[in-house]
Amino acid sequence: MARIKIDLPAAFPFSFQMPVRIQDINYGNHVGNDAILSIIHEARIRFLGALGYKELDHEAGSGFIMADVAIAYKGEGFYGDIFEIAVAAGEFNALGFELFYLITANRNGQTITIAEAKTGMICFDYKARKIVKLPADMRARLETGK
Repeated sequence: MARIKIDLPAAFPFSFQMPVRIQDINYGNHVGNDAILSIIHEARIRFLGALGYKELDHEAGSGFIMADVAIAYKGEGFYGDIFEIAVAAGEFNALGFELFYLITANRNGQTITIAEAKTGMICFDYKARKIVKLPADMRARLETGK
């Protein structure tokens, strides 16, 4: 059976902590796959916000649109866990980039990897409804996370 392999970057310039909410728990009594996608969305918004960007309107009326997502589930998350979510940008091209995510939890003195993920982000002009180029200065800020 083929498995998704995500090559994470060596460093993550941005991270934050987020408690697992009861609404994140599914019938298996662990964090559901849909909740991981929602957490990734939250992480993307926080990462972009830390750089002074908004997902829907960053420069000259354009924003970002997610072209694809890949998630590799590595461990179980439970209610009461505090997730550490790390984010980094990479794999840049003329129109967009990838955002990489590493979700971990510290439990009983051990760091447990919960999920690894990446989202393909494309610059998109929402008014004209078309793909646009990624500005060079934005790329530089995304690369450094500052």
